[in-house]
Amino acid sequence: MTARRQWMMVGAIVALLAVGAWGASRIIGDELVDVGVGVPAPGFTAMTVDRPATARTLSDYRGQVVVLNLWATWCVPCRTEMPSMEALYKDLGPRGLKVVAVSVDEAGMEDRIREFRTEFGLTFEILHDAAGVMQGIYRTTGIPETFVIGKDGVIRKKWVGADDWNSPGNRRMLEQLLAEPSS
Repeated sequence: MTARRQWMMVGAIVALLAVGAWGASRIIGDELVDVGVGVPAPGFTAMTVDRPATARTLSDYRGQVVVLNLWATWCVPCRTEMPSMEALYKDLGPRGLKVVAVSVDEAGMEDRIREFRTEFGLTFEILHDAAGVMQGIYRTTGIPETFVIGKDGVIRKKWVGADDWNSPGNRRMLEQLLAEPSS
């Protein structure tokens, strides 16, 4: 085999690999991107649990500090952390903090989600992802999982598992984010 044929063969292999990589990136696209600190928060749509239900999207909270929590009514750690989220919201909500808790319970569980809200006296926004897509969009590994999103739409903290959201450290971080100028 001549050197020219060898180079043509190498060129053909490189071209095939490039086409394959391009095709794979189109097919799996977003799955290649990690959802973590420093990354813009992915958009989502979820429904309120009020009647009538209305759609809410991430863009509804543009320019605000958001604590986005994915949870479920059957999740014991979720039950543990909800009171601290409510305490945080009661204190920092008037200063602009948005707490958005998105239930990943299956479709038809809206009554149970409303009962949960009442049981814990939750006054922040409760949404429902009945289609079950948010866990895929946010690449969660379990629930609860919480994302703190700055006014610029960038994830500033990602937390897997329950946390004391009213702790001095979390409060300090959120107060700093609330003090940042809007972009």
